This record gives sequence, C-alpha cells and structure tokens, in this order.
Amino acid sequence: MTKYKVQRRLFLFLLTAISISLSAQNFSADRDLFDAYQREDMTVWRSHIDTVSDLLYEYGYCGYIVDADKTAAKPYVARFRGNVEAAKGKLPAGHYEMYMSAVYVYELRLHESFHPAKAMSLAKEATKIAPTDPLVLAYYGTSLYYAPKPFGSKKEALRYFEEAAKYFKAPKWQYCWVRKATEMYIRLCQNGS
Repeated sequence: MTKYKVQRRLFLFLLTAISISLSAQNFSADRDLFDAYQREDMTVWRSHIDTVSDLLYEYGYCGYIVDADKTAAKPYVARFRGNVEAAKGKLPAGHYEMYMSAVYVYELRLHESFHPAKAMSLAKEATKIAPTDPLVLAYYGTSLYYAPKPFGSKKEALRYFEEAAKYFKAPKWQYCWVRKATEMYIRLCQNGS
C-alpha cells in the first residue's frame, strides 16, 4: 500500500470519527432539550438559546415566555426577529416565512405590532414553499388552531397536524419538541378542544 493510500484512509477514518462525534453531540443536546421540554423546564431552553443561535428553540422559547412574562419576553422576541432577519436566504425552504410569521404573532401578543393577517399569510406561504416539511406544516396547524374564525379552524388545523405527523416519523425527528407538540395538538383537535 502506498503512502498516499494510507494517508487517504487515515483522513477518511478521522473524518468519519469527527462526523460521528459531532452527530452524537447534536443528538445528546437534542435529547437534553427534548427531556427539558417534557418536564416543562424552560430554564434549560433559555440557557441553550442564550449561548447558541438556534432558531427552532428561540421560536419555542419565545412562545413560552410571551405567555409567562411579557416584560422578560421583549428582548427575546427582538433578538429572535433579528436572528430570523439575519438568516434570510440561509434557511431551509419555508422556514424564513414560518419564523417571520411567529415574530409577528409574538409582537402582536406583546402589543408591539398588529399584523395578524400578515402572520397568517406568511404561515400559509411557508406551506406552499415547503409542503413536506413537518416543522412548517405543524406551525401552520398551530396558527390555524389558535386563530379566531374566519381565519382559523381546528378541523383544518387537524389536517395539517396529521400531515406533519407523517413526516415526523423519520428518525431524525425523534427528539424534536415540535413532533411531541404536534401529537398533543392532534389529540386536542380529535377531542374537540
């Protein structure tokens, strides 16, 4: 075996080992955050988003903190907006629209802006851009679930939650908090809640 082949094999081995190590770290972090979600321990999420820019967890934390403490929520929602705007063009298809819709909803709940039609329009647009993305489908389902009539409908929300649930069956979503929330919303819709 030539020196080049040995070096190439060593390089491939190290690349694979690093990749597996990084995957394990992400898996571990997701699992810890998922466990915290199930325990309703949002301090773990706050600590995570205070140290790492993670739009999915910022989105979830802002939804929580807007209800829990409007004063504490304002800087988190402002930072979330800034991070979403900074990520425009770098996010998966439909995610910019989904996250901006959430920003408008949070700002509405904080009485900082009034754009409910824009929020709903962006959420729907996200589903057209990414019709098989479970995060986008679940977000639109949540929008429909909470929106007053004639904008919202729990029956239509159920359809989006069930569609998202199909895609959430993939192993990569095992520790995704949105998957678990989607399961809860399906039960609520089926029970007429």
